[in-house]
Amino acid sequence: MSIFAGRALKGETVALATKQISMVNIPHQNLRIPGPTPIPEPVLAALAQPMINHRGPEFAAILRRVTEHLRYFFQTRYDILTFPSAGTGAMEAAVVNLFSPGEQVAAITIGAFGERFAAIAEVFGLHVRRIAFPWGQAADPDVVMRELADVPDLKGVLMTHNETSTGVTNDVAALARAVRERYPDALIAVDAVSSLGCIDLPMDALDLDVVFTGSQKGWMVPPGLAIVGVGPRAWAANARAKLPRMYWDFAAARRSLEKGQTPYTPPVSLFYGLDVALQLMREEGREAIFARHARLGALTRERIRLMGLELFADRDHASNTVTAVRAPEGLDVKALLKALREEDGVVLAGGQQHLEGKIFRIGHLGFVHEPELTAALDALERRIGKMAGSTQQIAAS
Repeated sequence: MSIFAGRALKGETVALATKQISMVNIPHQNLRIPGPTPIPEPVLAALAQPMINHRGPEFAAILRRVTEHLRYFFQTRYDILTFPSAGTGAMEAAVVNLFSPGEQVAAITIGAFGERFAAIAEVFGLHVRRIAFPWGQAADPDVVMRELADVPDLKGVLMTHNETSTGVTNDVAALARAVRERYPDALIAVDAVSSLGCIDLPMDALDLDVVFTGSQKGWMVPPGLAIVGVGPRAWAANARAKLPRMYWDFAAARRSLEKGQTPYTPPVSLFYGLDVALQLMREEGREAIFARHARLGALTRERIRLMGLELFADRDHASNTVTAVRAPEGLDVKALLKALREEDGVVLAGGQQHLEGKIFRIGHLGFVHEPELTAALDALERRIGKMAGSTQQIAAS
């Protein structure tokens, strides 16, 4: 049977048939993972707006407005492109638009997402020199300089600004200087998925060629949009790059942007949400947002210290958007996260890859302020105390 009780003829109202339509019941949660992040009410309302023609003037106005706001947060005067994907799509786009098969690149890796960036370059046939640092530590610019000394004909460097898997923020300014000192024309592509819009990263001032982020992090929008800043050195490389690309083609995206469009059908609702989110962010101001995240990062680290727990990240490079915590000996991380989620309504993230069960992560980026973060940390402290007490009782018996 049709879900409609009648047809929309001559302006008649279309009514849903009298049948039960089940919907997922999502309980209220204090969502403290490093993405997706909570969404403000005005953005939620915007996401529910009716569809429009994505080739029409209304969408063109949204796209142009969003692009200008994004330039402000990327701190660039150059092009901002969008692709319908997660951040990994932007990684692939960076690789295929900048390089040709067999070219030499270096990948500075400090965690899971740095490794992913390097792996994508390898899949496309680039020769990748990995400059790897232990997870939990930031990249040392002096080590990077030494490692680059014997790399012949280096075409580019891939690096992560904020490593979501470990809660570490690289000093991109120092790393970029190290690269430029030896290879002034090398391309620098930066994964800023979990930092841009929250932590200061001035693309033009640091002479970065490609910087990318994802909508579900600091931008307070659902997953599904990759946002890429492209500088002039990257455009020159794009013109000569020979790696295959179609969906991820920067040049096609720029041509469409000039007409107020995207090459293929965009996620219109996400643009509605991003449009409103960026207006809210402009009202707060870039420096005020950076300061808020710095306060929240410091608050989280101090509370973790007072709980007697240990940060996983080197404190000098601990992230202001996600805090990784070493699990105390004997703590069942899965049980902790399950109890927090089901009994306290607080959702934290576990560790990835070889860190599973060894750390847990607390996200404090995007639409977050002291009250909800403090509530999550209070619940964490209570829950760890209960679990520690239960363990002691079992040991005593």
